[in-house]
Amino acid sequence: MTAAQSLSDFGLYSVAAVAPELALGDPQQNVRNIQAVLARLSPVDLLLFPELALTGYSCGDLFGQQTLLDAAEEALFVLAAETVDLPAVLVVGLPLRVQSALMNVAAVLAAGKILAIVPKQYLPTNHEFYERRWFRPGGIDEPAEVSIGGTAVPFGIDLLVRHGDAVLGIEICEDFWTPVPPSSFQSIAGANILLNLSASNELIGKADWRTQLITSQSGRCLAGYVYASSGPQESTTDVVFGGHCLIAENGQLLSQSRRVGDGHGGWQGAGWATAQVDLQRLAHDRRTISAFADARRFLPYPFRVVPVPPLRTSVPSSGSHRSEVPTRWTNPRPFVPADDATRTERCAEILEIQVAGLTRRLTQLPSAQPLFIGVSGGLDSTLALLVATLACDQAGLSRQRIHGITMPGFGTSQRTQDNALQLMQNLGTRSEQIDIRPLCLQAFRSLDHSPLAIKIDAETDVESLQAQLRQTPGDANDLVFENIQARLRTFVLMSRGFVLGTGDLSEQALGWSTYNGDHMSMYNVNASIPKTLVQFLVQHAADHLFTGQVRHVLQSIVDTPISPELLPLSASGKIRQSTEQSLGPYELHDFFLYHVVRNGFTPEKILFLARHTKFSEPWDQAFITRTLATFYRRFFANQFKRSCVPDGPKVGTVSLSPRGDWRMPSDAHQGPFLADR
Repeated sequence: MTAAQSLSDFGLYSVAAVAPELALGDPQQNVRNIQAVLARLSPVDLLLFPELALTGYSCGDLFGQQTLLDAAEEALFVLAAETVDLPAVLVVGLPLRVQSALMNVAAVLAAGKILAIVPKQYLPTNHEFYERRWFRPGGIDEPAEVSIGGTAVPFGIDLLVRHGDAVLGIEICEDFWTPVPPSSFQSIAGANILLNLSASNELIGKADWRTQLITSQSGRCLAGYVYASSGPQESTTDVVFGGHCLIAENGQLLSQSRRVGDGHGGWQGAGWATAQVDLQRLAHDRRTISAFADARRFLPYPFRVVPVPPLRTSVPSSGSHRSEVPTRWTNPRPFVPADDATRTERCAEILEIQVAGLTRRLTQLPSAQPLFIGVSGGLDSTLALLVATLACDQAGLSRQRIHGITMPGFGTSQRTQDNALQLMQNLGTRSEQIDIRPLCLQAFRSLDHSPLAIKIDAETDVESLQAQLRQTPGDANDLVFENIQARLRTFVLMSRGFVLGTGDLSEQALGWSTYNGDHMSMYNVNASIPKTLVQFLVQHAADHLFTGQVRHVLQSIVDTPISPELLPLSASGKIRQSTEQSLGPYELHDFFLYHVVRNGFTPEKILFLARHTKFSEPWDQAFITRTLATFYRRFFANQFKRSCVPDGPKVGTVSLSPRGDWRMPSDAHQGPFLADR
């Protein structure tokens, strides 16, 4: 990140939901409590405080006292003045006199000013709540402005507030619990950060329900959702308030505070949750999900947008500056959940989807049609074989329906060959071994090709050629030599019958396959499984689905280095071809793949995230930049392979199927993605 770049340049908007200490009925003390929070929190872009935070929610008939209402307005101006030197927007709740009524409102403060006032629209008057006794709900027929201390302030339920790329929509407590929350319309109108000032008491199970609703609303609205609720210093005459603060983004909970009843010893003092919402990710999803924009025709009224004036970028009183280091955690393996329990559930779900897809496809085949699979002893073919085995079990078919063929070539190691044979044997499938080297030698002769510069003459046989190949330099390459082996394996398989493909999503993205070779099949259960996930799926099968010798072989396969084994073995019989040495680490390529296809991020944004992500190895920035360039070059150059890949089940949000998620011309140029990297 250059000196001119900041977190906002990459769409990261820092928010905090705060439940400060409360002096019930004392607005001036509550301002001091909020000031104490401001002194403790690191600078953020937005701070949200609870419903009626300047007075407290549970004042009851004290809301009818002019003294309390005057004190609340005075406190609002004091707090607004506090924002002169703050690089943030503050949103706080208070009771406000509007015409002849009292309303429960949220005030937006920044740059020393009261920028906007939004009233609560739905007032609960049931069970423990009795708000209509004191307040009038807001509606579309409210005045466009209200006068506070002689200052005209924009007012209404039709207000949004623009702060840079963030557009704020505000609802208050009960508004959110209605069938169609105001935040739904606000998001359609352009709000990408939804705010809820709340006073929610704690009841058995309510916190989980609250969290689910907020998280799901952020997903439906393709927005960030920030929620702040009052704490236990509210009146406890009949209820206890928990101080629960939450931040969600597009269906994912980013952060939450402690609360009363969370089982960790109670709520002490002030509580808060902080997070960075990725506005660029939200913008990408809103652009690509067409139904979101279609909903604009259902807006009940137009919205007004109030701009936030330029804010200071530092806090002079403390001399501190806003950190430009992201606090938002970025998963180095975005396709693989970091949590063990979640990862186990995800692997089980993915395998079920793969099995269901293949089981359905099997019903299209004649009842006696074998299912042919090329089994190399590597991760991808192992996963496909496991899915086929589970599909046959689920469909009530004999595993002998599966015909596995291992086809050793000039680069096949003894370890992978043994693993392939043992796996098929122990799974109870049919197995066959076909040495493709004689076919390859015949192809070399027919094409007059000299593999790795070795001249083929009348005396050359398979063993003599193998011996000469082992003496070639370790850095020798021959694409024709590799492609002939890959295509002959496919020729052998397809000459038999219905072929189950084994190639994975990462190989599709990088074009790491031989066109009309391992690139082709009749159905591919691994079509949307990235390489970093394949390993965990095989490990999951070993840990949870199979026992004994099968588990032992699966573990050996998981521990085997990734290689196509198309170049000859070394003189000592070791694999000399490492995919990751040729392409770069799959961990990086899958990271790039996710953020390019799923999020539509720019190369600068991806490099920024990568620089602040803890990968399994401490790769330097220059290496990451070179690997990203490799990804883009290969991704663009190999679209022609992806344009004709076989059917396969989609299991996650990223897919490169030309019939489904990814339609890209093979002639597209990568220039803008590689410029000035």
